[in-house]
Amino acid sequence: MDYAMLVPIALFAAIAYSIKAVVDARVRKQLGSSNGSPELVTHILQGDETNRRLSSLRWGITLVVLALGFAAVDYSGVRDITPGVIAILLGATGLGNLAYYAMARKLG
Repeated sequence: MDYAMLVPIALFAAIAYSIKAVVDARVRKQLGSSNGSPELVTHILQGDETNRRLSSLRWGITLVVLALGFAAVDYSGVRDITPGVIAILLGATGLGNLAYYAMARKLG
């Protein structure tokens, strides 16, 4: 692997995340200083917090199930990338998303 390509990719990701964080903070500031009703502002901010929490839940479940898929591939002893390996990993990702969907419906 060419590690020289990793630096620009990481730099781009860091810049994109920084811009997103600044824009989100500015939107929150403007929302708080607007003349809207306090109930509306509170409801919007609570919805945003719920979305962030559920996003973390989704990524957590998906990555854990994907890790289990990688463990299954390693346990099977396959060392080459084959369609079966890709199917296992894609299936694990799909199962993770379905598990998230079930959990999100149960939580509310």
